[in-house]
Amino acid sequence: MRKKIVAGNWKCNTTVKEGVELAKSVNELVLTKGAKDVVVVLGTPFTHLTSVVDAVDANRINVASQNCAAEPKGAFTGEVSVSMIKSTGATYVIIGHSERREYYHETSETLNKKLALTLEQGLTPIYCCGEALAIREAGTQNAFVKKQLDETVFLLPKEQLLKVVIAYEPIWAIGTGKTASTQQAQDMLAYIRGLIAAKYSKEVAAEISILYGGSCSASNANELFSQPDIDGGLIGGASLKAADFLSIINAY
Repeated sequence: MRKKIVAGNWKCNTTVKEGVELAKSVNELVLTKGAKDVVVVLGTPFTHLTSVVDAVDANRINVASQNCAAEPKGAFTGEVSVSMIKSTGATYVIIGHSERREYYHETSETLNKKLALTLEQGLTPIYCCGEALAIREAGTQNAFVKKQLDETVFLLPKEQLLKVVIAYEPIWAIGTGKTASTQQAQDMLAYIRGLIAAKYSKEVAAEISILYGGSCSASNANELFSQPDIDGGLIGGASLKAADFLSIINAY
């Protein structure tokens, strides 16, 4: 049975002190009011990882890095390796977010290195894919997302793919206030699951958690999560408010 996952992505927000306070608030709410069958993940800045890990109950809340280096170690000033991330107690790594692709020009080759290193260290990748508005308007979003997956996670053997969480994020719905309609989100996630079934097997496809990321909020999470192929969300702005984040966690 695949997992229901709600993962927050704080992006470049909060100081360490603010992040710890937010994590503690989320922790308290999850422990007292949160749905016990939902895997909760907090994606914090690198500077926060150790402090947030120490601030939460690891039995209920996982901590994720928002990125990682594409090299295991060495003379790469400013980079943070997967082994460094693991040493903080974090257990997830977000890989291939559209902002990393767009602003920092991350390629499939780079993302494959990050995937390999993350899996080697026993951490769980949350691998992002998704199209820009022009691609959606041209009606070529399926082919675009398929290419993203073919060049990366679909190169993995079955045993490794089963350790990956996939997050579909329509770029045109990130931070814009726009949201893909429930049907648009369901259609794309069903399409991705169908690709997995065709390449691997229906059994593998049934085990992979696929998340929706794109202005998911407390007001629309219930409708989104009611769909058969949406296994949770990668949450941006709404993850910065503990009460809103709890509402999304409890949307199942």
